[in-house]
Amino acid sequence: MTWHVQPTREAMIALTAQNPFERFADGRPKVPDDLIERMKLVTTEEAWGTLRRHGYNLQFAGNWKETHPGKVTVGRAVTSAFIPHRPDFHKVIQDSGIEAGRGKIGGQNSWIIEQLERNDVLVCDLFGKIKDGTLVGDNLGTAVAKRTHAGAVIDGGVRDLAGLVTLDDVNFYVRGFDPTAIADVTLSGINIPVRIDGVTILPGDVILGTATGIIVIPPHLVQEVVEESENIRVRDEFGKMRIGEGKYTSGEIDVPTWREDIEADYTAWKKANNK
Repeated sequence: MTWHVQPTREAMIALTAQNPFERFADGRPKVPDDLIERMKLVTTEEAWGTLRRHGYNLQFAGNWKETHPGKVTVGRAVTSAFIPHRPDFHKVIQDSGIEAGRGKIGGQNSWIIEQLERNDVLVCDLFGKIKDGTLVGDNLGTAVAKRTHAGAVIDGGVRDLAGLVTLDDVNFYVRGFDPTAIADVTLSGINIPVRIDGVTILPGDVILGTATGIIVIPPHLVQEVVEESENIRVRDEFGKMRIGEGKYTSGEIDVPTWREDIEADYTAWKKANNK
């Protein structure tokens, strides 16, 4: 029996059974591009609040180094994991890659990159390894950028920082930078559940990366996160405007629930301004 480095389509569907959207050919959830775009305006705290209300309490990982600080990153997770090298297991993975037609692609890190599509985020559990744990340099980083226009979350390192920082439309969240090449590790899976710090990430989850860190949103909660954030932004616009006009005090606005007259004023303002 051949060892498969990633789940079958049927296994992927079972793993992500609550996905409400279409799927890629391999079964990975395909959150629509318009929701990916709208997610870019969501704050980490807004997403966190929605997730907490649904019992998703362990969705945030922080303390990253970034190649493009300040660049918000949003995309669908393509997950992967490496483990420390063991010769017999490494041979199993190499043989399975050759059987699957991956033998000419390059190193095992390239196997992941060749599966990426636009609006994907490469997510890799490299168990925090930085020295000899550099998943990409500027060559493979360029491939990630060209394919995803989003970037990567790597619980490990990258090399060729001078080249990576010149790439457009991406951000790489990493644990560190090092000149060494990746070594003494073996790919243990692609599009499998992975752990990054204390967060479990499934293939197709939406990654929202900000200066605060990364927050992981299951597909079935993406629309709610986006719509609640948009509602908060509109309410904030109204509240700040009315405070500035002197119609209401900050104490009247900065409360969990507005009075009925303020809520009615807000509803009328939204209608008049097509909000």
